[in-house]
Amino acid sequence: MPCENKIFPRDILPDLMRWLDRREAYAIKGPRQSGKTTILKIIQKRLEGENVVFMNFEDPDVLEAFEANPKEYVKSFMLKEGRYYFLMDEYHYVKEPGKKLKLLYDTLENAKFIVTGSSSLELSGAMAKFLVGRVFFFELFPFSFHEFLVARDRRLARIYEERNNRIRKFLTGGEFFVEKDIFLKEFVPLLNEYLTFGGYPAVIKARDNKTKRFILKNIYDTYISKDVIEFLKVTDAFKYRCVVRALATLIGRLLNYTELCSTCQSYYKEVKRIISILSETYIIKTVRPFYRNPITELKKNPKVYFFDLGLRNHIIGNFSPLEKRTDAGAIIENFVFLSLRNSFPDRTINYWRTIAKAEVDFILKLNEEVIPIEVKYQTFKKPKISKSLRSFIKTYKPKRALVVTKDFWGKEKIEDATIMFTPACYL
Repeated sequence: MPCENKIFPRDILPDLMRWLDRREAYAIKGPRQSGKTTILKIIQKRLEGENVVFMNFEDPDVLEAFEANPKEYVKSFMLKEGRYYFLMDEYHYVKEPGKKLKLLYDTLENAKFIVTGSSSLELSGAMAKFLVGRVFFFELFPFSFHEFLVARDRRLARIYEERNNRIRKFLTGGEFFVEKDIFLKEFVPLLNEYLTFGGYPAVIKARDNKTKRFILKNIYDTYISKDVIEFLKVTDAFKYRCVVRALATLIGRLLNYTELCSTCQSYYKEVKRIISILSETYIIKTVRPFYRNPITELKKNPKVYFFDLGLRNHIIGNFSPLEKRTDAGAIIENFVFLSLRNSFPDRTINYWRTIAKAEVDFILKLNEEVIPIEVKYQTFKKPKISKSLRSFIKTYKPKRALVVTKDFWGKEKIEDATIMFTPACYL
């Protein structure tokens, strides 16, 4: 099968299949071109032999007929006895989507509804209001590094899984042992490709860098620069694009709203609304500060990261290799954030910074514990612990901490905290 037509497995699929026989509707959210339609096609194939109806609400005829009378339109497909599965793609185009889905859910007991959408704002808000206890939410993002490895090299994907599980066990309270790693060099070219071009499925399937860049330009032009502006009624497209470009240069840094307003000739409320729109449409994610002492620790300004580094690199016009970039540290930090979010999707991730500028890149909350995570993409010969990390450990006394390195495995103990050093490629 040509690479362009190949369907790669996604990590979300087992969860989607696990509860398929339950009554609750599914809402699969995520950015455009992240693979939501493909996931529906995979589910459709897995349900072969069942009564399955696929609806695409980008088709104006389908949208018009459905909105005119949702119940009658859906019932028209139910020609046989038994359960029906309705796969509704791009459902965010429907007006009052939650209200209509509730009507269908309440009146058609033999139907399972699975909807997709590109706007968390439209889907989550509408569904939560009308479908409390009646809908399961899932999020589908561009490929994680693990999914990228599965698509490219299954052998390395298996090695990654073993190492990644080891890290996760440590973070959740398990033991950790250090060993010599003979596989790191094999991960370098694949990690560099992922950090440069990101994880959009069409980009991963492309065979050459020129095609990858063209696809990323198309995603930006159609999704960020057109769809979002039209769908969420952005009034000033120039200022909107200016904020997008400014944020792409600021990944991993504290947002200064005054500077953003000045750069884009905008005002505070407008910039805040644009950032909210970008967050709700899965373009950026803001990370809030962790604090318990409002006098000595920052408590307001967020940091920003992009859901896809390839798209971010297109926005700033830089596809240079990592070793030649001045923003390499910020790219790795963005990658670590995405990896933590994939590994712990339901957990809170913050950063920590004091007025005296001691800073830890990420604070992961697991149950009642806080785990500091520092990104030091360097070659270590022995464990090194920064003053900032020492300061956090002294203040909050965590049981464990993580330092993300370039190619170093290690272990150190400070006070009662065990610190694990791990290469970034295994996160």
